[in-house]
Amino acid sequence: MGNREDLLAGARRCLEEKGWGRTTVRDIATASGVSMAAIGYHFGSREALLNAALIEAMGEWGEKVGAALAALDDPGRSPAESFEALWAQLIGSINEHRTLWLANLEALVQAEHSPELREQLVAGQREGRRGMAAQLTGVPEEEIGDGEVRAVGSVQLALLFGVMAQWLNDPQAAPSAADMIEGLRTVTTRFGLVR
Repeated sequence: MGNREDLLAGARRCLEEKGWGRTTVRDIATASGVSMAAIGYHFGSREALLNAALIEAMGEWGEKVGAALAALDDPGRSPAESFEALWAQLIGSINEHRTLWLANLEALVQAEHSPELREQLVAGQREGRRGMAAQLTGVPEEEIGDGEVRAVGSVQLALLFGVMAQWLNDPQAAPSAADMIEGLRTVTTRFGLVR
């Protein structure tokens, strides 16, 4: 790898081990085996390098979510079984890749101070909403309407972030995939939301 790639890999390790706020230029240089001056040369600043590392991590996060959505494509399952399998995979990913999910949460906070990072997050969320809505409705992404993307994709994304926060903070009380299905059934039945 070159210095730029080494710096990205080092910054990524630091984000996973120390988080955004506690990662220093020295930490990144030590983790990457590259001089501190190289950060300025290749990225301009510590923040720009950490943004690039977070964007890379978010790309991996999107791949994990996409892989979980593939659980919906099993023709041998009922829709409820497919949805439960989706949630089982998402929850498994939260547990298996805890630092990656934490980095994504930290990116939300950092985006308040970085227009470039905010643009990346917004683009990722838009793509994620569209992909989730397409998978959940069975309509190809290029054909799904904006209303369905806003309703179905946004709700699924909201559920995902809420479940993720619970699993990261209080895994003993966080909902299982079966709890998610039962909770959604109860809410939709209680409020007459089933058509």
